[in-house]
Amino acid sequence: MEDHSQTTGTQSVRRTLQLLRLLGERHKDGIKLSEIVLESGLERSTAHRLLACLVEERFADKDPVTKAYRLDVEAMQLGLWSMTRVPLVSHFRSLMQRLARITQEEIFLQIREGDYGVCLHREVGAQRTGIFTIGIGGRRLLGIGAGGLAMLANLPDSEIDDIYMRNRQAYAAAGLTNSAFVSAIQRTRHVGYSQVRDLTTQGVTGLGFAFRASRSVIASVSLGAATPRLPETRQRQLADDIRLRIQEVADLVARRVEDEASDASRS
Repeated sequence: MEDHSQTTGTQSVRRTLQLLRLLGERHKDGIKLSEIVLESGLERSTAHRLLACLVEERFADKDPVTKAYRLDVEAMQLGLWSMTRVPLVSHFRSLMQRLARITQEEIFLQIREGDYGVCLHREVGAQRTGIFTIGIGGRRLLGIGAGGLAMLANLPDSEIDDIYMRNRQAYAAAGLTNSAFVSAIQRTRHVGYSQVRDLTTQGVTGLGFAFRASRSVIASVSLGAATPRLPETRQRQLADDIRLRIQEVADLVARRVEDEASDASRS
């Protein structure tokens, strides 16, 4: 039975954080109030009151049809702010600066957020084309853009199918029919990186390289350039070099995350 004498102060904060963790764990499919009550051990009235507050403050969203709860934009924004520091941006910034200097093109770092990729960092090369439409904090549907396509291709087929069905109208509007969508996934998996030409912006070609920042976090580094500057021969040369550089940093990040998790479990 719930202790009503501690429903304020730190007890309420802990319960709210418990709900946020549950919403995060079940964000993909959503979680209903009855499931939240069962998994959290909270009384229904308390869980409903805390959820209502989270919805009001835009930390949670309630689907009007299924009545399932998910994280909303404010909670995701907090995650985005944290990821702009350690480990991803801080680890990848110097590499992105080197890539921008060597290639003279624009370099982007993205992280997966549900069906979308979120831009965490951007380095501008000497070319400074000014034709790219995504900046830091910008969101783009996975598969529309090189970085998002690279991340998408690294997901299980069943998850890719779900993402496509939820967003098929947006993909169709971008010129990605089901066959073109499947073909892009297959090609990315075959060569080990994504290639997008004239999809989000005419006259622009992008190359994307996905990696695991941790067991549950997938991210990508991508390069964007004016299409005439990326013929097939240069694409292959850049891809081989960039992929190795990214993997070296990604391995360091993954080891750091594992070490910190191991230290936390021992403390």
